[in-house]
Amino acid sequence: MTRKLPKAPGALVLHFPTAAAIAALLAPQAEVVIHDLAKDRIAGIWNAFSKRKAGDPSLLGDDPELIGDQDVHGPYEKAGSDGGRLKSVSAVLRDESGRRVGLLCINFDVAVFDRAVDLLQAFTRAEVPRPEPIFAQDWREQINLGIRAFLQQRQITLKALDRADRVALVATLDAQNLFATRKAAQHVAEALGLSRATVYNLLTDARGAQGPNP
Repeated sequence: MTRKLPKAPGALVLHFPTAAAIAALLAPQAEVVIHDLAKDRIAGIWNAFSKRKAGDPSLLGDDPELIGDQDVHGPYEKAGSDGGRLKSVSAVLRDESGRRVGLLCINFDVAVFDRAVDLLQAFTRAEVPRPEPIFAQDWREQINLGIRAFLQQRQITLKALDRADRVALVATLDAQNLFATRKAAQHVAEALGLSRATVYNLLTDARGAQGPNP
């Protein structure tokens, strides 16, 4: 008697373990959906926070060509049922002949990160302007502000400064008369992770580049 072989799984079923693995790795933030393009139905769904289930309409339409020629779409933005923001990406699934048969969609809920960003901004944002009279005589604060302004203007980090950048930074501080205080060079040296002698050399180069006073 010939044993009846089990029916070969459909092309979409072969992608189920991949979808389940992605959902497990990104849980609980990611919903993973496999759509059947021929039936315009959800073939499988994991971590279904959209409340959809397998067999529900995909609402993609019945023409696979509408997806276009791209195999990967996104990341693009969607809205969740609660109004939260989703970051999504879709990938075309093909059978052995190369025919497009499905769509793998990953919907990542970034609303929790948006709330975290809002919380961090609330903690780090200054509520009122700085009381200038308190800091008017604080030359250390003036140097710190000068360094920060220089870095922000050039969009560079302190560690990424090369010698030319350091000369320019020292020149900027010198133009604000911030080296007039006796211990200013030491403070700049500590801020930049340099020796005081190196700062004096940078200051000499900065003043030399400006030329003699008229």
